[in-house]
Amino acid sequence: MPHADRTTTGPATVTTTPGAVTSAPGAATSAPGATVWLTGLPSAGKSTIAHACEPVLRRRGLKVEVLDGDAVRPHLAAARGYSRDDRAVNIRRIGWVSELLARNGVLVLVSAIAPFADVRADVRRAHEENGTGYLEVHVSTPVDVASSRDVKGLYARQRAGEISGLTGVDDPYEEPRSPDLVLPAHRQSVADSVTLLVDHLTGRGLAGVPARDEENP
Repeated sequence: MPHADRTTTGPATVTTTPGAVTSAPGAATSAPGATVWLTGLPSAGKSTIAHACEPVLRRRGLKVEVLDGDAVRPHLAAARGYSRDDRAVNIRRIGWVSELLARNGVLVLVSAIAPFADVRADVRRAHEENGTGYLEVHVSTPVDVASSRDVKGLYARQRAGEISGLTGVDDPYEEPRSPDLVLPAHRQSVADSVTLLVDHLTGRGLAGVPARDEENP
């Protein structure tokens, strides 16, 4: 069943106090590394939000990396296609890289569709096994809005019969049932989505303290 558009807080991956996600032992307690996985349909706004969030977090003195699905694929899964198995391999590889970075104190913003619930669960489990923080963020833009944006022209190409297997159209997208946060990016500005995400990370102890220009806009 589709989510109502709202921000929601689900169970933290690893907690020491309610609402505070921690990383592996020895990580900085004020802002441990973690993976923040933004999942959603093509053209939902995942990459836009991740890249807009990055400088805000860097101004807080955090180590931040963005792993964009399209940018990473040529390096991790260049020989793979878009079958279910190929997509699963790609997502698990991105998950492995993000967990490695996160357990070494980096806040990793992953923007990748990750359409299958069981594969996303595998990535979360791999983080849990290493005591590494993991948050799942659903960018909940519906398919009609995403197709009207069509940032990369994928929906137009699918309608023209040039491609098939487009996630959310003729290939499944399994919405998260209990994400840590839902961003209704089709109902609010990018700035508002960034604010909600950064506030959520701050509440979980993952975003350090606000930069001076945030405290005194």
